[in-house]
Amino acid sequence: MHTRRSVLTLAGFDAPTFTVLRSFSHAAAHCLRFRFYCLLTACRSVSAQDCGGPDAECTIEGGSYNLIVPEVDPVGIVMHLHGGGGTGRGMMNSGLATEAVARGYVFVAPSGEHPENRWTKDWSVRADNMSFDRNDVEFLTDVMADVRARLNLSDAPVLLAGFSRGGSMTWDMACLQPDFADAYAPLAGAFWDSLPSDCAGPVRLFHTHGWTDRTVPLEGRSFSDGAVVQGDVWASLKIMREVNGCDARQPERSSFDGELWMRHWTDCAAGQIDLMLHPGGHGAPEGWAARVLDWFEAGEV
Repeated sequence: MHTRRSVLTLAGFDAPTFTVLRSFSHAAAHCLRFRFYCLLTACRSVSAQDCGGPDAECTIEGGSYNLIVPEVDPVGIVMHLHGGGGTGRGMMNSGLATEAVARGYVFVAPSGEHPENRWTKDWSVRADNMSFDRNDVEFLTDVMADVRARLNLSDAPVLLAGFSRGGSMTWDMACLQPDFADAYAPLAGAFWDSLPSDCAGPVRLFHTHGWTDRTVPLEGRSFSDGAVVQGDVWASLKIMREVNGCDARQPERSSFDGELWMRHWTDCAAGQIDLMLHPGGHGAPEGWAARVLDWFEAGEV
C-alpha cells in the first residue's frame, strides 16, 4: 500500500520516484505487449539524437518539441503536454519523463505556443469565446508523425498525458482524434464548456484529480464574467462513458489505496475509464507517473 503522499506542483513532478513494477503480472504484461512490438518492427537502440534535448528543440512547421530517447530499444512513446505557462523544455526533468525513459519509452514534450494570444504558452483547447491561430490537434499529430519518422517507430504504442491545460488538451485529443494514442492520462484538466455532444470513438482513459483543487475544481469555474467556463469533470466522464458504451452509470468496481480513491469502468462495450482522486490540490500525487505507466502497460490501476 502507498503511504501518505505529498502533492507535486506543475514546476513539479520534481521528486522523481523510481519504482519497480508492482507485480510479476505487470512485468509480464510489459514484456509481452511492448517488447513484442520491438521484435515485430526490428527496433534498434538510438543512443544519439540530433535534436530534442534541453538545449536543442526539434522544430517542425508550426512549432517545436523536446525529446528524450532511451539508451535501449524503445518500447513505446509517452507524450506529455505541459500546463498553461509551461514549455516542452520544462518537462525534461519531470517525474513522468524520468519514469518513462527508465522503462524504455521515448519521451516527447511539445510546446504550446500561441504568440498572438494573451496567454502565449497554452493549448488550443476547444471552449466558447476562445480562439487560437494554431490548431493543436493538427500540431500534435504532426509532432507524432515527425517523432515516428525520425526514430523509425511507425507502430510504437503511445500514451498521451497532460497536466492542467495540457490535461484538457488530452481530453480534446481523446474525443476528437481517439486513434492518436493507445491510451490517455489527463491530470487536473477536463473538457471546457460548451461540452462536446459526442466524441469520435471509444478510448482507454485514466483521469487523475485533486479533491481540493481550486485552480481547476472538479466542477470547473468561470472566467471573464462567465464567458469562458471550465467544464465539469463529472460531466466530462459521463460523455466518455456514453461513447465507450458503459451502460451502467456506476463503475464496475471502486477501490482505495491509502488516500487515493478510485473508480473503474471496465465492463464497457469498448475502451476503459479509470478515475483516481487524491486529497491534494492542483497537482499530482507522489508516484503518479509510475502508477500511470503501470496502468498503461497492464490495464490496471
